[in-house]
Amino acid sequence: MIARILIPLLLVILLSDWYIDRRILRRFCRGLWWQRLLWWMPSILLCGCALALGLSRRFAPEDAWLLNGFLFLVGFWVMPKLVFVVCSLLGWGHCVYHHTKTNWGNLVGLLGALVVMGMTVYGSTWGFNRYTVRNEVFESKDLPQAFDGYRIVHLSDAHVGTWGNDTDGLLKQMVDDINALKPDAIVFTGDLQNVEPKEIYPFKLLLGSLKAKDGVFSVLGNHDYAYYARHASEAQQAANEQEIVDLERAMGWNVLMNAHHVVRRGSDSIVIAGMENQGRPPFPEKGNIRQTMSGVGQQAFTVMLQHDPSAWRTVILPQSNAQLTLSGHTHAMQFSVFGLSPAALLYKEWGGMYHEGNRAINVSVGMGGFIPFRIGATNEIVVITLHRDAH
Repeated sequence: MIARILIPLLLVILLSDWYIDRRILRRFCRGLWWQRLLWWMPSILLCGCALALGLSRRFAPEDAWLLNGFLFLVGFWVMPKLVFVVCSLLGWGHCVYHHTKTNWGNLVGLLGALVVMGMTVYGSTWGFNRYTVRNEVFESKDLPQAFDGYRIVHLSDAHVGTWGNDTDGLLKQMVDDINALKPDAIVFTGDLQNVEPKEIYPFKLLLGSLKAKDGVFSVLGNHDYAYYARHASEAQQAANEQEIVDLERAMGWNVLMNAHHVVRRGSDSIVIAGMENQGRPPFPEKGNIRQTMSGVGQQAFTVMLQHDPSAWRTVILPQSNAQLTLSGHTHAMQFSVFGLSPAALLYKEWGGMYHEGNRAINVSVGMGGFIPFRIGATNEIVVITLHRDAH
């Protein structure tokens, strides 16, 4: 993971300290070289950690807390300095342009740095360790009468490896709340693990206790494939992919691999279809919509499970009649303020329910995350109630 951003990260760490040392420390620490050295020491250590993580063959260290601790320090120590430097440079430019002496950018930058530090602490603690239950209603004239009021609990992006071995924490609370809802069906739209299936074993009994009248249905997300296990051999990667499928099935989940399942109520029925991940590069592109919908009638009411919401417009809308699609993947980048998220720059549908004519997609922002940090885009359980549109 760090390898992708190693060079920019090192530049941010070093150039920020170089600017602060040159513009501020030299002025206030005249002759006291050891004070300036103390200032540089945390950044030197962080550069060493960044190099170790970035040059490793693993996407992430086996112990998730090593990466999480490093990223927390980046957010708490490096990013505030970057904010200060940017504000200071803007203030300096203002001084040069208007021929003034006081650089108010330093004060603004200091306040901004404190805000970033506070956000890092909040997002890594209280922000991540809470969840909400979001309720949605989807109406369709194609829904059979027998399924009017049918309730689906939509889960996504658990990333259980981030939780370590804590089976009595937030994830257990979520499972208890889901079972208390007594849903007709539970669907999980991918990213159960971070890198490898062994992360799932501590949670096997807990996740296997999820109960719904018609069962639990799932598809794989990009993290569930061997894409991130680059340190493993090809044979091990193939074994990892099969292992997670076997694990989910052992938990009683119905894993849909470009396949579908028919749910019946008397003579009426609906289809729950699951297409494999169909992401944009570099993410896996294994979806096969024709295979997924093979044998499904044109008039059948279909709930499509697809991890990556970008596939809704590129594949699902033009090549199928699925009325409701359920996705995850975006996490809303785990940051949202007043309903605005940087995820909107990458995805047209990034969090919530979106409609296109009489069809819709619900994008869950997830119930966990590879990085334990959230501000605004709170972990969520989504309850979707289906109703027949009589109009």
